[in-house]
Amino acid sequence: MSTIQTIVLPERFDFDYHKAFTSDYQKILSLKEVNHIVLDFSRVLYLDSSALGMMVLLHRRAQERGISTSVKGMHGQAEEILNIANMQKIYIIE
Repeated sequence: MSTIQTIVLPERFDFDYHKAFTSDYQKILSLKEVNHIVLDFSRVLYLDSSALGMMVLLHRRAQERGISTSVKGMHGQAEEILNIANMQKIYIIE
């Protein structure tokens, strides 16, 4: 049985969102039935290097638990930054 959880990101995905992001993904990682996490970028207009670091950390923690990760809804500057950072190497792009 596939259980997918989605984290909807804010317009500004930066260090100010760190605490909420960490809390969100820790709750999801604690759920035994979850096997995939989606980061919804449809609202994101801006992200900085700390956001990229948070994404890498989430991917590592998820991978340790056998959970896959993906990104959906990328657009504009956020999509360009994710492409430049080669996030497609660790995240499935939907």
